[in-house]
Amino acid sequence: MAGKEKVRKVVLAYSGGLDTSIILPWLKETYGCEVIAYIADVGQGEELDSAKRRAEACGAAKVCAEDLREEFVQGYLFKALKAGAVYEGSYLLGTSLARYIIASKQVEVAQREGADAVAHGCTGKGNDQVRFELTYMALDPSLVVLAPWKDERWPIASREDALAYAKAHNIPLDVSPKDIYSRDRNIWHESKTGYHPQRSQSHGLRCRDFCGGKRCHGLCR
Repeated sequence: MAGKEKVRKVVLAYSGGLDTSIILPWLKETYGCEVIAYIADVGQGEELDSAKRRAEACGAAKVCAEDLREEFVQGYLFKALKAGAVYEGSYLLGTSLARYIIASKQVEVAQREGADAVAHGCTGKGNDQVRFELTYMALDPSLVVLAPWKDERWPIASREDALAYAKAHNIPLDVSPKDIYSRDRNIWHESKTGYHPQRSQSHGLRCRDFCGGKRCHGLCR
């Protein structure tokens, strides 16, 4: 984990949401480093285009976006489905399962781009931080792990603080004080902070999530 070591280039797992959008400029300000925004397409749909534009507006030196849908389904979701992996009878582990593939690909980008650090936007109170950080450390222990929500210099203590920071830094966002909760959507489900996680309205895999209107390659049969 990072203390006050010098960081030259960091790859941030970037979703385009409130947390990672304020983390991006904060990393630049705090570490004086170059920030590469890594965007993983795990089936969140129309959010991707806005995330790319927002990352550039937030000051990313580079935006790396990868389509991980096929690998996510075949390597993670099908296995979870076969195992009957449902938590407490209702949670399909959609967010949980996606973290591992995102973190592993993030490490690959860091290695490819010559970065010396990786970063995520998880708070210090849940399991996502563990999923990201153990994956980083298992795949490349030489990388410095930056976790702003656990950094003593992090000035944010609430969602309201985050909105104020975004406003002060002219960060374009689609959230407001009336709609402040975070959401995580992928091809398997959608979860919302403060609500019970739930599957998307499709209740299953949708051809358009994989194929985008193009010829189906057999994933949806």
